[in-house]
Amino acid sequence: MAGRQLLMNFPVTANSHTLAEYRARGGYTAIAKALREMKPQQITQEVVAAGLQGRGGASFPTGRKWQVVVPGDGQPHYLIANADEGEPGTFKDRWILENAPHLLVEGMLLTAYALDARHCFIYIRGEFDLPYRRIAGAVEEAYAARWLGEQIAGSGFSCDLIVYRGAGAYVAGEASGLISSLEGKKGYPRNRPPRLTVRGLYQRPTVVNNVESLANVTGIIRDGAAAFRAVGTEKSPGTRLISVSGHVNRPGVYEVELGFPWRRFIDEDCGGVLGGRAIKAVVPGGISSKVLTGAEIALLALSHEALWDVNSTLGSGGMIVIAEGTCMVHLLQIMLRFYHHESCGQCTPCRHGTGWMHRIVDRIVAGEGRPEDIERLYYVAKYNDGTTICGLGDAAGFAAAGILDKFRDEFEYCIEHKRSRYEGRIECLRS
Repeated sequence: MAGRQLLMNFPVTANSHTLAEYRARGGYTAIAKALREMKPQQITQEVVAAGLQGRGGASFPTGRKWQVVVPGDGQPHYLIANADEGEPGTFKDRWILENAPHLLVEGMLLTAYALDARHCFIYIRGEFDLPYRRIAGAVEEAYAARWLGEQIAGSGFSCDLIVYRGAGAYVAGEASGLISSLEGKKGYPRNRPPRLTVRGLYQRPTVVNNVESLANVTGIIRDGAAAFRAVGTEKSPGTRLISVSGHVNRPGVYEVELGFPWRRFIDEDCGGVLGGRAIKAVVPGGISSKVLTGAEIALLALSHEALWDVNSTLGSGGMIVIAEGTCMVHLLQIMLRFYHHESCGQCTPCRHGTGWMHRIVDRIVAGEGRPEDIERLYYVAKYNDGTTICGLGDAAGFAAAGILDKFRDEFEYCIEHKRSRYEGRIECLRS
């Protein structure tokens, strides 16, 4: 198995999402301990000491983000859980929302206490049904049990939590776009600086954390930073929830100790590749992360530093395994169709660049590709990079350049022969 578990360390049953089951597992003891024994700054110090990195994509140290917000500065502070999870191939936060929603609620209470945040929000993807019902139900249970509201656990700490449903825009998963949507505006990302921790929701200091990041806070405060650091590696402590899809025998959500051998995880935990075929490529952390070849992942561990060394990232924890026999030209076509569709249109390079790349690959797949199309894809990817407000335009370029770098020969074959090298035996990814 892929190491020790910190979040998925209980059997999932029909009632494991309820308050009663969560209390039986020791739920809400961490917030009770914090309110009784700890000052707000001690919560932040413990999270900094644990080395928790954000689990939503950027991997920024969670405690360092909190340190920008100064409790008691006379301003209202806000905390937002980003539960939008719109990155293709990623569905691990959904597991928490469905099976352990109170873990998120308690993590948010601890974070709100550390940040002096009176009002908190969970911004949840509009397409989620069961996850929404589960987290909304957990919030209701927490209010009824006096874990939310006024004077929590007999202390002077009060906190209200609101669950807000988005409308399905991918860019609303970006923190500033999420805030714009939460304020009732179009979900357009904002220029920064100022940082959201300085001027966020309603122009007040705001922390936006991923669901998995906040869920880890509970265990860190309950068991201590040293216990969290005892799992994983020095630079990547703890575990990651990984949602696995594609050509594997056992797709699903797994909790992996950071530093665990990647190929062993696929072969043992995920049951290996469908049909016993070789691994051609892996999308390591959602389609915004650069693709890796089967040969590369055979030498890698699942950790942030290992991925950074090969110019990729664990990102949002959405792993897609791609077997030999899959056409990478068609795969890039699917990715660019998504980016083109989801571009909000606010930034000219992204608005035009995603559509330009999509049309080029559509033309190649249709047998009308031109020899200069490959260099044109690189050109558009280059001028999308760093020229947009949010990272969507960058990500589209990363996807295109990453696949071209490693599978250029398939594009050249498709252009020269006006068909895929795998014509007649292209396999669709199983999700």
